[in-house]
Amino acid sequence: MHVPKHFLVPIGFIGILGLTGCVVQVPVGPPVATVAVVDASAPPPPLPVYEQPPCPGEGYLWTPGYWHYSATGYYWVPGTWARPPAPGLLWTPGYWAAAGGSFHWHDGYWGRHVGFYGGLNNGNGYAGSGHEGGRWDNGHFAYNTAVNNVNTTTIHNTYVKNVTVVNVTTVTNVSYVGGSGGTVAQPSNAELAYAREAHRPPTADQARHVQAAASDPAFRAAENHGRPAVAATARPSEFRGPGVVAAQAAPERRGPDQHPADAQHPNRGPAAQGGPRQDHAAPQASTRPAQDDKAAPNARRPVQPVSDQPTSHPKPPAAQQKQKPEDKKAKQHEDKKAKQHEEHEPQKN
Repeated sequence: MHVPKHFLVPIGFIGILGLTGCVVQVPVGPPVATVAVVDASAPPPPLPVYEQPPCPGEGYLWTPGYWHYSATGYYWVPGTWARPPAPGLLWTPGYWAAAGGSFHWHDGYWGRHVGFYGGLNNGNGYAGSGHEGGRWDNGHFAYNTAVNNVNTTTIHNTYVKNVTVVNVTTVTNVSYVGGSGGTVAQPSNAELAYAREAHRPPTADQARHVQAAASDPAFRAAENHGRPAVAATARPSEFRGPGVVAAQAAPERRGPDQHPADAQHPNRGPAAQGGPRQDHAAPQASTRPAQDDKAAPNARRPVQPVSDQPTSHPKPPAAQQKQKPEDKKAKQHEDKKAKQHEEHEPQKN
């Protein structure tokens, strides 16, 4: 199998690279940070929908899943909980960017701040800009349980901050920025400043995680059709066991020409990989016996079907039926005749 080659080049050369299928790694400041750019001619598939697995323990940070690219095409790298290379660092997810008729991959990195990641809504605090999944507090990471799946009985560094995401798109789960159908996000001044800070590349555990996904045909988009059986894992490279989560559904696949040019995808929960995680259990059916005479005040009653035929009503009893005038006159005549017959008939001894 052909593996794309890696080149080390000065950062200023990126703008003139047109090497489809190659990977470019660029050192940015001390310590060395990695910016990988992979060229592909077709857009990446939409981001799948999945739940976030539980955090395996303190010190792990969530890294969203993404579509990567190799000689065999796009393949899914499952979202996972990973340990940062040093305390105080946060993860900036990688992203695809459309430019010059092709799609370029920008690898994620660790840094003191979360930088630009294409305006993509990766869920679990990564709603398109910044990160609301947690914060460092005196060398310990505190988790926002409003957007993360954390067991608070074993992990105590937690807080709750609800995250509101403004939905400005009709295209769901888009996985790239720019071009036709991608997000229209641009880096803010703060994100441009964060890009100039010292970064750390993905850890060795993260690198092995990507390699394991690349070597398994089940993660290829051509095989799973956008619905990987392993969408997320509790720990890097652990693709079997209780911490494995499958994609819930394969988002609709559209070509770039079928997207509006200014599309930007909406909030997805971790199910959604979608927006903020909702820590609410699904409504359960009531186990109480039905009350015949006491319905709940707001209960919805069944709607009776409407027929096109006129409604029929039962006839009232004969004594209550209204008689027609001619029928009434005939009855009076018969009553009078019967009375006269009784008066002339001789009584029997």
